[in-house]
Amino acid sequence: MSETVDPALFRETLGHYPTGVAVVTAVAEDGRPAGMVVGTFSSVSLDPPMVAFFPATGSRSFEQLRTAHAFCVNVLAADQEALCRRFATGGADKFDGVRWRPGPLGSPLLEDAVSWVECTFEDVREAGDHFIVLGRVHDLAVERSTLPLLFFQGGYGRFSPGSFMTTPDPELIQAAQLAETIRSQVEELSAELAVNCGVLVRIRDDAVQVLAANRASAAEPFPLGHRQPIIPPLGAAFLVDSDEEEVEEWLRLAPDDGDERRALYRARLDTVRGCGYSLLAAEPRLLGRQQAALSAFELSDRLPRHERAVRQATAELAELFCPDLQPGALYDVASIVAPLPAVADLPPMAIRLTGLPAAAPAERIESWVGRLVRVAAAAGAAMTDTRG
Repeated sequence: MSETVDPALFRETLGHYPTGVAVVTAVAEDGRPAGMVVGTFSSVSLDPPMVAFFPATGSRSFEQLRTAHAFCVNVLAADQEALCRRFATGGADKFDGVRWRPGPLGSPLLEDAVSWVECTFEDVREAGDHFIVLGRVHDLAVERSTLPLLFFQGGYGRFSPGSFMTTPDPELIQAAQLAETIRSQVEELSAELAVNCGVLVRIRDDAVQVLAANRASAAEPFPLGHRQPIIPPLGAAFLVDSDEEEVEEWLRLAPDDGDERRALYRARLDTVRGCGYSLLAAEPRLLGRQQAALSAFELSDRLPRHERAVRQATAELAELFCPDLQPGALYDVASIVAPLPAVADLPPMAIRLTGLPAAAPAERIESWVGRLVRVAAAAGAAMTDTRG
């Protein structure tokens, strides 16, 4: 260490940068599995594919690993801290009770790790009190799509992604309580039209269902409490009274921020503002893809790559959103949403119809819309009186 840099300050400063945690494994020349924990694993090159890690020059674990012809970097999951601590200790029994299988080159692949990268040694060179170990990648895979284990300021933790899936808050509770005051209107509309009818509230970037009445013959795909991201084009009903800044925030949630797509989404929003409702046509393939992406996201610790898939699948619904209804034509409709008049001190709310009969003529759809818009207006007035 240079005399001008205090070692404690160096560790403290660099400790503010979080790193992933991995276990490098190999089968040493004596035939025994060997492993060590590293927090300094990095990708280096795509062509040729190369990675690197940086063990201390005095590491006896790396001394064993270096005798192998190949090694494997196992990226640990957030729930594998105990396994990490096991491999971080000395001794010859690190693998006792640890489940693993040999990789294509024979290196141990640890069970339940997030991913693994198996390599041969490309180069090993000294850099101060550490080695720089370059590995040529031969095979790799994602085994478990979940959050990785992180090391930060001397402790272990996990990444908490910010996303459109929000946690409950006072606004949501208040909206749910207020929605109860219009339960009779919602249930009456559901029974009258033989459809599913739900009350939604916008909580930041989610539309959350806080009340449901299900009288359709088809099953309701959105259970009470379901959160639907309001990625463009969806969510326009919540933005009818929004200012330009809020609209820009909504547009930025789309995966494609190009001028052409932004113009399309703005046009869809203008349509909803003009007619007072939004309509989503039913196209099973695209709707199924969007729901599958959302389900995968909800079941996978809400990983960024799954969020990107949801954004892309939702954006693909743009051509189904607010289509022009031609007299005499038949349509399959996935949902109709009408905004409620604004209620003081509450986020935007709306009523949604789903489970609508297939192959409905445009005239029938317009009658559904008219009935929904009238109920939404009356419900909004009733909630305002309740708050008043």
